[in-house]
Amino acid sequence: MSGKLVGEFPNPFRRAIRSAPNPLDKSTVISIFPLAIDENKPTIQPGRFQIPPGSYAKPSFLTVGSSSWWKELSDQEPILEIPVSSIQVADSIVTDYCNGLLGCDMGDRKPGIFFIPGDINLGSLLKDHKLLLEDAKRKQTLWYTSLIKLADAEWARSSGNPMAIWDVMRLAAKELNVDKPWIKDFQLAELVNCVACGALRNPVYPICQACHTVVDKSLATKLGIAS
Repeated sequence: MSGKLVGEFPNPFRRAIRSAPNPLDKSTVISIFPLAIDENKPTIQPGRFQIPPGSYAKPSFLTVGSSSWWKELSDQEPILEIPVSSIQVADSIVTDYCNGLLGCDMGDRKPGIFFIPGDINLGSLLKDHKLLLEDAKRKQTLWYTSLIKLADAEWARSSGNPMAIWDVMRLAAKELNVDKPWIKDFQLAELVNCVACGALRNPVYPICQACHTVVDKSLATKLGIAS
């Protein structure tokens, strides 16, 4: 019969104790995305990474070192520590956050988040890595543009339902100084009764979502919607 016996003392060699990390193994995650990022990776230690909001004029920085995870070989052998380099950690932070975001293709359209090996500050970024900063801005602008197009489609498809618009879509429009009827927070949008059917509708959109009646012809003409 294998396994531990009742009352058996734990094997002191089975403790997952991390060895001293290499102080020279550093990478820096840089963000010009104006929202805070909180990435939690429970399989590695350390595994919690928080990046403040950033901008092109004032990027935010997070310097990360190496992390570790542990592999069990047998009940009688010490738990094997598997080191994860700072480059792998930084790449995982960027990839895991961006991958799967609406409108992000992980290529030319993505949030302005990237990493550079080494301990980077604003001075070294602007002096030695300005092209990477410019590329991040370009990709983020393309992503914002894609989100705005998606928001326009959702706004039309939902007949002006403000809950169909993702908050980051509103952020994208504001960052690019694009005026859209769906920028207004849905919590501030007052619904009114449709004069045709009585259902509640969004007053900033000229068509009733329930009966599809054009209730505001002047607004419809302004928005280029045929009546």
